[in-house]
Amino acid sequence: MKYAIIADIHGNLEAFQVVLEDIRAQKADRIVCLGDVVGYNANPKECLQIVREMNIPCVKGNHDEYCSSNEHLEGFNPHAADAVHWTRDQLDDDDKKWLRELKYSRMAANFTMVHATLDAPERWGYVFDKLAAAASFPYQNTQICFFGHTHVPVAFMRDTVVRGGTYSKFKLDAAKKYFINVGAVGQPRDNNPKSAYVIYDMDAQTIELRRLDYDIAAAQKKIREAGLPERLAERLAFGR
Repeated sequence: MKYAIIADIHGNLEAFQVVLEDIRAQKADRIVCLGDVVGYNANPKECLQIVREMNIPCVKGNHDEYCSSNEHLEGFNPHAADAVHWTRDQLDDDDKKWLRELKYSRMAANFTMVHATLDAPERWGYVFDKLAAAASFPYQNTQICFFGHTHVPVAFMRDTVVRGGTYSKFKLDAAKKYFINVGAVGQPRDNNPKSAYVIYDMDAQTIELRRLDYDIAAAQKKIREAGLPERLAERLAFGR
Protein backbone atom coordinates (compact mmCIF):
# COMPACT_ATOMS: atom_id res chain seq x y z
CA MET A 1 0.00 0.00 0.00
CA LYS A 2 1.39 3.38 -1.03
CA TYR A 3 0.23 6.67 0.47
CA ALA A 4 0.88 10.06 -1.11
CA ILE A 5 1.19 12.68 1.64
CA ILE A 6 0.61 16.24 0.47
CA ALA A 7 0.53 19.53 2.36
CA ASP A 8 0.32 23.28 1.87
CA ILE A 9 -1.24 23.37 -1.59
CA HIS A 10 -2.08 27.02 -0.95
CA GLY A 11 -4.26 27.52 -3.99
CA ASN A 12 -1.43 26.77 -6.43
CA LEU A 13 -3.29 24.87 -9.14
CA GLU A 14 -0.28 24.51 -11.46
CA ALA A 15 1.78 22.81 -8.73
CA PHE A 16 -1.14 20.70 -7.50
CA GLN A 17 -1.91 19.32 -10.95
CA VAL A 18 1.72 18.30 -11.50
CA VAL A 19 1.81 16.60 -8.10
CA LEU A 20 -1.41 14.70 -8.81
CA GLU A 21 0.00 13.53 -12.15
CA ASP A 22 3.16 12.28 -10.42
CA ILE A 23 1.09 10.56 -7.73
CA ARG A 24 -0.69 8.63 -10.48
CA ALA A 25 2.65 7.76 -12.09
CA GLN A 26 3.94 6.47 -8.74
CA LYS A 27 0.83 4.27 -8.49
CA ALA A 28 -0.06 5.53 -5.03
CA ASP A 29 -3.17 3.86 -3.62
CA ARG A 30 -4.29 6.70 -1.35
CA ILE A 31 -3.76 10.43 -0.92
CA VAL A 32 -4.00 12.41 2.31
CA CYS A 33 -3.60 16.16 2.86
CA LEU A 34 -2.04 17.88 5.86
CA GLY A 35 -3.91 21.14 5.45
CA ASP A 36 -3.63 24.64 4.00
CA VAL A 37 -5.43 23.82 0.80
CA VAL A 38 -6.05 27.55 0.37
CA GLY A 39 -4.16 30.81 0.89
CA TYR A 40 -1.39 32.75 -0.91
CA ASN A 41 -2.01 31.64 -4.50
CA ALA A 42 -4.71 32.44 -7.03
CA ASN A 43 -6.76 29.22 -7.36
CA PRO A 44 -8.05 28.41 -3.86
CA LYS A 45 -11.52 27.36 -4.97
CA GLU A 46 -10.26 25.12 -7.76
CA CYS A 47 -7.76 23.37 -5.47
CA LEU A 48 -10.39 22.93 -2.78
CA GLN A 49 -12.81 21.51 -5.33
CA ILE A 50 -10.25 18.90 -6.40
CA VAL A 51 -9.58 17.84 -2.80
CA ARG A 52 -13.31 17.54 -2.13
CA GLU A 53 -14.16 15.74 -5.38
CA MET A 54 -11.33 13.24 -4.83
CA ASN A 55 -12.50 12.77 -1.24
CA ILE A 56 -8.94 13.25 0.05
CA PRO A 57 -8.76 12.94 3.86
CA CYS A 58 -7.55 16.29 5.17
CA VAL A 59 -6.72 18.06 8.42
CA LYS A 60 -7.14 21.77 9.05
CA GLY A 61 -4.33 24.23 8.39
CA ASN A 62 -4.09 27.76 9.73
CA HIS A 63 -5.00 29.29 6.36
CA ASP A 64 -7.95 26.93 6.05
CA GLU A 65 -9.08 28.25 9.42
CA TYR A 66 -8.49 31.94 8.71
CA CYS A 67 -9.98 31.85 5.22
CA SER A 68 -13.16 30.13 6.41
CA SER A 69 -13.90 32.63 9.19
CA ASN A 70 -14.26 36.37 9.65
CA GLU A 71 -11.64 36.43 12.37
CA HIS A 72 -9.64 39.64 12.67
CA LEU A 73 -6.07 39.10 11.47
CA GLU A 74 -4.28 41.06 14.16
CA GLY A 75 -0.51 40.59 14.09
CA PHE A 76 -0.63 38.89 10.71
CA ASN A 77 2.04 39.37 8.07
CA PRO A 78 0.53 42.02 5.72
CA HIS A 79 1.06 39.92 2.59
CA ALA A 80 -0.53 36.88 4.20
CA ALA A 81 -3.41 39.00 5.50
CA ASP A 82 -4.08 40.41 2.03
CA ALA A 83 -4.16 36.87 0.65
CA VAL A 84 -6.56 35.71 3.37
CA HIS A 85 -8.98 38.58 2.72
CA TRP A 86 -8.83 37.94 -1.03
CA THR A 87 -9.30 34.19 -0.57
CA ARG A 88 -12.34 34.71 1.67
CA ASP A 89 -14.00 36.49 -1.23
CA GLN A 90 -13.31 33.56 -3.60
CA LEU A 91 -14.93 30.90 -1.40
CA ASP A 92 -18.66 30.35 -0.98
CA ASP A 93 -20.42 29.40 2.25
CA ASP A 94 -20.24 25.69 1.48
CA ASP A 95 -16.49 25.87 0.88
CA LYS A 96 -16.00 27.68 4.19
CA LYS A 97 -18.21 25.24 6.06
CA TRP A 98 -16.17 22.31 4.73
CA LEU A 99 -12.92 23.97 5.84
CA ARG A 100 -14.29 24.89 9.26
CA GLU A 101 -15.35 21.31 9.94
CA LEU A 102 -11.89 19.84 9.34
CA LYS A 103 -10.20 18.33 12.40
CA TYR A 104 -6.85 19.57 13.66
CA SER A 105 -5.42 16.04 13.65
CA ARG A 106 -6.58 12.60 12.61
CA MET A 107 -5.46 9.07 11.88
CA ALA A 108 -5.07 7.45 8.47
CA ALA A 109 -4.06 3.80 8.21
CA ASN A 110 -1.19 3.42 10.71
CA PHE A 111 -0.04 7.05 10.88
CA THR A 112 -1.11 10.41 12.30
CA MET A 113 -1.77 13.59 10.33
CA VAL A 114 -1.45 17.13 11.70
CA HIS A 115 -0.76 20.50 10.13
CA ALA A 116 1.46 21.99 12.81
CA THR A 117 2.15 20.26 16.15
CA LEU A 118 0.55 17.47 18.17
CA ASP A 119 0.94 19.11 21.58
CA ALA A 120 -1.22 22.11 20.63
CA PRO A 121 -2.35 21.76 17.00
CA GLU A 122 -4.75 24.72 17.19
CA ARG A 123 -1.94 27.15 18.14
CA TRP A 124 -0.09 26.71 14.84
CA GLY A 125 3.40 26.36 16.30
CA TYR A 126 6.32 25.95 13.91
CA VAL A 127 8.65 22.93 14.07
CA PHE A 128 12.05 23.74 12.60
CA ASP A 129 14.34 22.05 15.13
CA LYS A 130 14.72 19.07 17.45
CA LEU A 131 13.57 20.99 20.52
CA ALA A 132 10.27 21.96 18.89
CA ALA A 133 9.79 18.44 17.52
CA ALA A 134 10.37 16.93 20.97
CA ALA A 135 7.18 18.57 22.28
CA SER A 136 5.00 16.53 19.89
CA PHE A 137 6.44 13.06 20.47
CA PRO A 138 4.71 12.48 23.86
CA TYR A 139 1.35 13.03 22.10
CA GLN A 140 2.18 10.72 19.18
CA ASN A 141 0.45 7.34 19.47
CA THR A 142 1.65 6.00 16.12
CA GLN A 143 5.13 5.29 14.81
CA ILE A 144 4.80 8.03 12.20
CA CYS A 145 3.22 11.46 12.22
CA PHE A 146 3.29 13.60 9.09
CA PHE A 147 3.06 17.38 9.40
CA GLY A 148 3.35 20.54 7.30
CA HIS A 149 3.06 24.27 8.06
CA THR A 150 6.75 25.25 7.76
CA HIS A 151 6.98 24.35 4.04
CA VAL A 152 10.41 22.84 4.79
CA PRO A 153 10.84 19.04 4.41
CA VAL A 154 12.65 17.57 7.39
CA ALA A 155 12.42 14.28 9.29
CA PHE A 156 12.72 14.03 13.07
CA MET A 157 13.13 10.68 14.78
CA ARG A 158 13.13 9.61 18.41
CA ASP A 159 14.59 6.58 20.11
CA THR A 160 16.25 7.74 23.33
CA VAL A 161 16.85 11.25 21.97
CA VAL A 162 15.41 13.31 19.13
CA ARG A 163 17.43 13.64 15.95
CA GLY A 164 16.54 15.38 12.73
CA GLY A 165 17.64 16.40 9.27
CA THR A 166 16.80 16.74 5.62
CA TYR A 167 16.03 13.63 3.59
CA SER A 168 15.29 12.31 0.12
CA LYS A 169 14.49 8.65 0.80
CA PHE A 170 15.00 6.47 3.85
CA LYS A 171 13.85 3.19 5.40
CA LEU A 172 11.90 3.26 8.64
CA ASP A 173 13.32 1.64 11.77
CA ALA A 174 10.65 -0.14 13.81
CA ALA A 175 12.41 0.93 17.03
CA LYS A 176 11.98 4.64 16.30
CA LYS A 177 9.17 7.17 16.13
CA TYR A 178 9.09 9.66 13.26
CA PHE A 179 7.74 13.20 12.95
CA ILE A 180 8.05 14.06 9.27
CA ASN A 181 7.46 17.29 7.38
CA VAL A 182 6.54 16.53 3.77
CA GLY A 183 7.31 20.00 2.34
CA ALA A 184 4.88 22.15 0.41
CA VAL A 185 3.04 21.51 -2.83
CA GLY A 186 2.27 25.15 -3.51
CA GLN A 187 4.87 27.35 -1.83
CA PRO A 188 8.22 25.66 -0.97
CA ARG A 189 10.44 27.58 1.48
CA ASP A 190 13.63 25.51 1.59
CA ASN A 191 15.35 27.48 -1.18
CA ASN A 192 14.18 24.91 -3.72
CA PRO A 193 11.27 26.13 -5.87
CA LYS A 194 10.23 22.62 -6.91
CA SER A 195 6.93 21.37 -5.54
CA ALA A 196 7.27 18.77 -2.77
CA TYR A 197 5.32 15.82 -1.41
CA VAL A 198 6.03 12.38 0.09
CA ILE A 199 5.35 8.79 -0.92
CA TYR A 200 5.02 6.47 2.09
CA ASP A 201 5.35 2.85 1.00
CA MET A 202 3.86 0.82 3.84
CA ASP A 203 5.06 -2.52 2.45
CA ALA A 204 8.65 -1.47 1.81
CA GLN A 205 8.61 0.76 4.93
CA THR A 206 10.17 3.66 3.04
CA ILE A 207 9.63 7.41 2.97
CA GLU A 208 10.46 9.18 -0.29
CA LEU A 209 10.46 12.94 -0.83
CA ARG A 210 9.43 13.82 -4.38
CA ARG A 211 10.44 17.19 -5.95
CA LEU A 212 8.76 18.33 -9.16
CA ASP A 213 9.07 21.17 -11.63
CA TYR A 214 5.85 23.00 -12.47
CA ASP A 215 4.85 26.11 -14.43
CA ILE A 216 5.90 28.76 -11.93
CA ALA A 217 5.47 31.57 -14.44
CA ALA A 218 1.80 30.68 -14.96
CA ALA A 219 1.17 30.64 -11.20
CA GLN A 220 2.94 33.99 -10.84
CA LYS A 221 0.91 35.51 -13.66
CA LYS A 222 -2.34 34.51 -11.95
CA ILE A 223 -1.19 36.02 -8.63
CA ARG A 224 -0.42 39.34 -10.32
CA GLU A 225 -3.65 39.37 -12.32
CA ALA A 226 -5.62 38.73 -9.11
CA GLY A 227 -4.04 41.81 -7.52
CA LEU A 228 -2.37 39.78 -4.77
CA PRO A 229 0.93 41.08 -3.30
CA GLU A 230 3.89 40.93 -5.67
CA ARG A 231 5.96 39.26 -2.97
CA LEU A 232 3.74 36.17 -3.23
CA ALA A 233 4.57 35.84 -6.92
CA GLU A 234 8.28 36.56 -6.55
CA ARG A 235 8.93 34.01 -3.80
CA LEU A 236 7.73 31.07 -5.91
CA ALA A 237 10.76 31.38 -8.18
CA PHE A 238 13.20 31.15 -5.27
CA GLY A 239 11.49 28.68 -2.96
CA ARG A 240 11.53 30.90 0.10
